[in-house]
Amino acid sequence: MSDANNVTASKPKTGGAVYRAPIGTSLPKSVSVTLDPAFKSLGYIGEDGLTNANSPESDSVKAWGGDTVLSTQSEKPDTFQFKLIEALNMEVLKAVYGNENVSGALETGITVKANSKEQESCIWVVEMIMKNNVAKRIVVPNASVTEVSDVEYGDEDAVGYETTISAVPDEEGNTHYEYIMKSVASTTGAKA
Repeated sequence: MSDANNVTASKPKTGGAVYRAPIGTSLPKSVSVTLDPAFKSLGYIGEDGLTNANSPESDSVKAWGGDTVLSTQSEKPDTFQFKLIEALNMEVLKAVYGNENVSGALETGITVKANSKEQESCIWVVEMIMKNNVAKRIVVPNASVTEVSDVEYGDEDAVGYETTISAVPDEEGNTHYEYIMKSVASTTGAKA
């Protein structure tokens, strides 16, 4: 039977929605577990929120006459895309350019080096609040930045980094986990 109570939208958790930590940091295995202090908030995300592409791609084998007789999964990429709009946040700059390529502080001067060094893999966590105070936490145990769209500087728009991260399977073969639970305001810090 259909139930309108199961239809929902999402908002970012108060205090930040996207977090990043080094591989080896303790993974949260529920919504209610407090994130390890190694997770750093990447601040505000652009109004389009988060997009997760997780669709299998298949190859089809056709028989003489055109009938499809076999379909095999060739790959199943798992990517997340979001726009980081806190362009003055050191953690954002490190996420985009790599930890080793960002140094200093805003008060004394930040240096960012753009180069072709491969991005390090990290653990990523996205936290959101859904209808009726339901919390959702997405945990990506191993992903790196694989694309940053053109950075635009102009009078009317916030400077931001449209970022795509690509997940790879963990030791159990999973590319990400989703934890969903009705929660209390003290756990999530926000109501939707």
